[in-house]
Order: sequence, then structure tokens, then C-alpha cells
Amino acid sequence: MSLPLAAAESADTSTGSHIVNDFSIQVATVNGSGSQTANMILLRAIFQLGVPVSGKNMFPSNIAGLPTWYTIRSNHKGYIARKKEIDFLVAMNAETAREDVMTLEPGRVVVYDAPLKLDELRQDLVFYPVPFDKIVAEVCPDAKLRRLVKNMIYDGVLSHLLSIDLQEMIHALSKQLGKKPKAMALNQAALEAGAAYAKEHFTEIRHPYRIQRMNATAGKILVEGNAAAAMGCMFAGVTVVPWYPITPSSSLPESLIGYMRKYRMDKETGKATFAIVQAEDEIAAIGMVIGAAWAGARAMTSTSGPGVSLMSEFAGLAYYAEVPGVIFDIQRVGPSTGLPTRTAQGDLLFTAVNSHGDTRHPMLLPSSMSECFDMAGEAFDLSERLQQLVYVMSDLDLGMNSWMSDPFDYPTKPLDRGKVLDEAKVRELGASWGRYKDIDGDGIPWRSLPDTNTPAFFTRGSGHNAMAQYTERADDYVNNLDRLAKKFETAKTLVPGPVETAEPGATVGIIAFGSTHWAILETRDQLKAAGVTTSYLRLRAYPFSDAVAKYIARHDRVYVVEQNRDGQMLSLLRMDLDPALSTKLRSVRHYSGLPIDARSVTDSILAQEK
Repeated sequence: MSLPLAAAESADTSTGSHIVNDFSIQVATVNGSGSQTANMILLRAIFQLGVPVSGKNMFPSNIAGLPTWYTIRSNHKGYIARKKEIDFLVAMNAETAREDVMTLEPGRVVVYDAPLKLDELRQDLVFYPVPFDKIVAEVCPDAKLRRLVKNMIYDGVLSHLLSIDLQEMIHALSKQLGKKPKAMALNQAALEAGAAYAKEHFTEIRHPYRIQRMNATAGKILVEGNAAAAMGCMFAGVTVVPWYPITPSSSLPESLIGYMRKYRMDKETGKATFAIVQAEDEIAAIGMVIGAAWAGARAMTSTSGPGVSLMSEFAGLAYYAEVPGVIFDIQRVGPSTGLPTRTAQGDLLFTAVNSHGDTRHPMLLPSSMSECFDMAGEAFDLSERLQQLVYVMSDLDLGMNSWMSDPFDYPTKPLDRGKVLDEAKVRELGASWGRYKDIDGDGIPWRSLPDTNTPAFFTRGSGHNAMAQYTERADDYVNNLDRLAKKFETAKTLVPGPVETAEPGATVGIIAFGSTHWAILETRDQLKAAGVTTSYLRLRAYPFSDAVAKYIARHDRVYVVEQNRDGQMLSLLRMDLDPALSTKLRSVRHYSGLPIDARSVTDSILAQEK
């Protein structure tokens, strides 16, 4: 069923008709060559023209000189998930150029470094050879800088071949380098030289792809998820941030350092009102979070899968001693070191029950830049409300790539510190208070903070009763574990609920979450064109609210789409659902490390619908 649909979407270059604002560009270069600046300028220029756009960076995890690919997708309908097919290739890397060309579908376009002679490989592509070394030598006298400036030439070439206004390219360049006049002048010269070469030598444009001005990005911004999350943490009142560098999470605390130094310095003394500390490892980082949060600070750390592994024992301490804290898990490919610079949603099962014994942790599942921002605040509120760690499950695609977004809403809701004793509450509770006592029937006890004129207690990671006294009595342990389970049930009413997009009469449903969301929007349109009508439920948190079970009950089949091999979200759903409902669930999994694309999801669902 998928072949006619795929064929209908392919470009027909033989007709000469233009394909406007609906294609993908892949730039293949080498790591450390300065290509990131050129790629961002190209992305930003298209965005400035009002065209919905997304950029995906696939880079090596170790040393400079290895292959890197950057894919830009423009789409007039607003689809911003990765497109599976490449329409326009810029081949700058001799090591991968032949393979990159051979994977293209017929009729696609290649701009390439002329000495590579790629036009000898195939007759069914459109080739544009460019002598990059000759052009850059004319505009850059310093031979050492040519390697970094060379990439700006392909931006100039593309401005001509794709009808991108060169002034928009220059404006985008000024956004990147406007504060560095010498670098700005040199790169602008390279940009203009590339455009001049293309205009002189490529008078006949033999491909259909064009960019035309739209008005679909007005008022929007381009931002990375880690930067959005860092802003959200600052607005949420974070004061202590221990962290240890790990790809792809490091840019979150690094961004936070910049924001906090700008906005959270004491104006009178000039001293910091926060502590951001690079710890010796992830174990130390989470230990510092727990200590700071126990003392009353809002504390967090940022890591990825291997860091979550190291934090397991302390995660159990925070769960059993009931100490808040926030952990951003920017997920990447595992197991072990895996592919550190590839994206995945592979930490779900491990994180949900992170640590030994019986533990359950809430997880928030952002899918957009605004949710990376908003869920930072929600995570801190939820963590202090529940008195336990809360994990925000982002991923490399969300965290390190540039996404379109509406500007973030300024938070106006007061911080929710949860059940923290003050003197009035102490007088109200009197002798009935116990640190681990369920007074309100929701499983959440009242806590006191050091040096606040409220009752003290022993914080125990070992056996304790409701009064925080050491005990190994079986009934005390069972009572405590049952109360913690009740607290987790309460969490179902506090976490962000799912978002349902209903479709009248649909018997087929889709469940997805996180960065997968953007592929699903496109998949649903592709499925509809193929005769399969679907509804959609986007999960935003674990534990699951009752709305999830009700959604599944209304459908004959529900496809759970996720980016891991083992169907981890599907497993979590089956753990929590009535067994009769779990029989309705089917799995769609994507685990190549590349951001998920709609075509792969559509093909999988159509194959299972046969």
C-alpha cells in the first residue's frame, strides 16, 4: 500500500515544473571544518523568508576530520520532522561523497567540489560542479583560514540555485558574526563569491527546487531544546546545578551558566545568587542535588543515559528518603557508550524504575521547544510537591538541533514548594506530625527544612517508620512502601495530562511522545491519503492518567510509536493497563539513531494494517 503513496510524493523533474518550499537539503562535510556556521546561515535565511524549516545535525562523537551531515528541510505545510529522502545534496567530503551520491533517488540534485568528478558516477542526477578551492583562494589570502571560509561558498551557490535572496543570507550571516567585523567581512566575501560564480556558470538551472517567500514564520524564533530548558530552569528558580559533561546534555548547563550570569547576579554585591558546579562525576552531581534539595534549594542536574546509570543508587536514596530534585535526561543511543551523537528514546524503562528495589519515578515528556521551557518549571513544582526526583526525558534531536517555536510565555504562576512546614502548620498539626506520616490521605507527607524553626528529623535511606525512626519491622516497611505507592497514584493527577487529537469515526489510534510527535503529524496525513483514518494521543508524562486507558478502550487498534528497539513505552503501558486493553496495542519502533521520519512510520502502520 505504501508504494503508490511514495511514488506520488517523489519529484518529477522531467516536467520542468517547480517544487516550491518542499524539499530537503543535505550538506556533507567533515567535522571541525566550520560548516556549522554555514549551515545555520542557510537554515536561518530560509526561516527569514517565512518558510517553515528544520535542521538536523549528524556529527561524529570523537575527533575532528570525520564525516558530518547536516539536513535542512523546508516545507510549506509546516512539516518539520526529518524527511527520509534527500532531494538536494552538497557534497564537500571526499570520503563519503560517492556513497552519498549513490544513495540518492533519480532526479535529485548534487552540488559538489569539482575535483571529485561525481558526475561520472550517475546519469540520472543533476550535477553542479564548483571549484571551491579556486574561489576561496581569491577571497581569502590567509591559507590557514580557507578551510573555515570555504563552506560559506556553498551558501552563495545555493542562494542562486534555490532562488534564496542573497541579502537574506547576508542578514543571517550578520546574526552569527555581526559582532566580529573581520570575520563578517571575510565570510561575506566568500558568500558573495559563491553566488557570483553560480550566477555566471549556472545560467540554466536544470532542477525544480525553489525557495519562495512565505509568511509562515512571522513572530517565531529558532532555538535549541537545551537552551529552552535552561531558560525554563532559570525562571523556575533553580539555584544549585551540579553537573558532569556528557553528550548531548552538556549544552543545557552551559547555556544556563550564561543566563544565570546575566540575570541572577546580585546587583548590589555583584556576587552570584546561584551555584553551578562541575562535579567530578555523575555520582557526585546527583549527590549534591540531593543535599542541596534537602536543605531547601531548588536543585537539578543534566545528563544522558550513562549518567542516569551512575546515578541509580542515589536515585533510590531520594525516592526512599523523599527528597526532591530534577534530572534532565537528554537521551542518546545505547547500550554502553553506544552512539553518543545519535538520538533515541531508549531510557524510558530504566528511568521509570531507576534504582534497586521497588521504585517508581515520574517522567515528563516534552515534544517542543515551548514544552522544554514550560516543563522545566513543572518538573520543579512536581518534584517538590511529590518530594521525589522528577526526570525530564528530552533527547538529542530536541536538545541539540534548532527548532522553530513561538516565543515562550513568561511564567506568572507562583512556585509550588509543596508540603513544607511553617510555624502555623506546626501549631495546626501538633503531635500528629511525623516526617513520613500520611496526614492528608494522598501519600505525601509534610516535610520541614533545616534552620526554619520547624521540627527536625533524621533523613533515612534505611528502614524507617512514619516518625522517621529507624526500624526493621516488617509492617513498618510494608506501610511505608504502600504509602509511596499511594503517592505515585496521586502523581497521576498532578503530572501533565495527554493531548488527544480526535478524529470522528476513527477505529485506529496512534500514541506517541517527545520528538516523535512531529513525524506523527505528517504520518497521519499520509495515512489518510492511503485510506487509513487515525486519531492521536500525545503522552506528556508518566505515570499515565486515566485518560490514556479510556483512549485505548475507544479504538480497535492503537499503534505506539517510539524511538527504541524494545518498545519501552509499550512495555510501560502494558505494565499499567488492564490486560484486556493491552491486547489492542501494536508497536512501531525506529532505532537507527537518526531522527524518526514520517515515511518509516507510515510504511510500518500500513504493513500492519494489511
